[in-house]
Amino acid sequence: MIAILWAGMIILGVIIGICTGQGAAVGEAAISSSREAVTLCITMLGVMTLWTGIMQIARDSGLIAGMSKGMRPVMRLLFPDLPEEHPATEYIISNMIANILGLGWAATPLGLSAMRELAKWEEEKEGRANTYGTDIESKNKNQNPRKTGGRASVDMCTFLIINISSLQLIPINIIAYRTQYGAVRPTDIVGAAILATFCSTLAGVLFSIIARKLATKREAAYQSSRQNATSFGKGVRR
Repeated sequence: MIAILWAGMIILGVIIGICTGQGAAVGEAAISSSREAVTLCITMLGVMTLWTGIMQIARDSGLIAGMSKGMRPVMRLLFPDLPEEHPATEYIISNMIANILGLGWAATPLGLSAMRELAKWEEEKEGRANTYGTDIESKNKNQNPRKTGGRASVDMCTFLIINISSLQLIPINIIAYRTQYGAVRPTDIVGAAILATFCSTLAGVLFSIIARKLATKREAAYQSSRQNATSFGKGVRR
């Protein structure tokens, strides 16, 4: 879908440029922008290499492990049902640390791995929840409305919200872009970035906590209604 949107915008821009007599300007802009894109990629490659190396040094020195231990209380608040020894926990913490340090490119593969592990954890929970012990439940298990079937779990939604609204202490990407485009003081954005991401992260955390409580109440109501239906079925058979 994104490829279609980009292609549509490019074609529309070329058509408008030709119709307004600016075809030559469109061609010049395309060439100059291509050259600028290559230069920007080289700049970002250097920045990415530098901070990825710093991240590796921090990991080898034990700094990341120390920060991970400090984030355990946050994990228990955001993911109370997720075991500490679960593989998703390590990926989530590493993703958060990378985002806080402004290493978005390093956070992406960690985030994907965390999502995969959270999906596995949800399947494990669903497998336990969908174990039936009565004839009526066995008859209706293929119609179980609680089977997610590919839907994102509460933990997955929570992680996505926190990942998107992530607090950044060092907005590396923005600083690199401002440096590339000739900003006199490219680091002036740091204060505003910390404030903005702090507010977004706080809003994300509050929303996640409230949404989890609502989901827990809904799940409890469903389990209660299922138990009542099972008890009623046993009474009918008797």
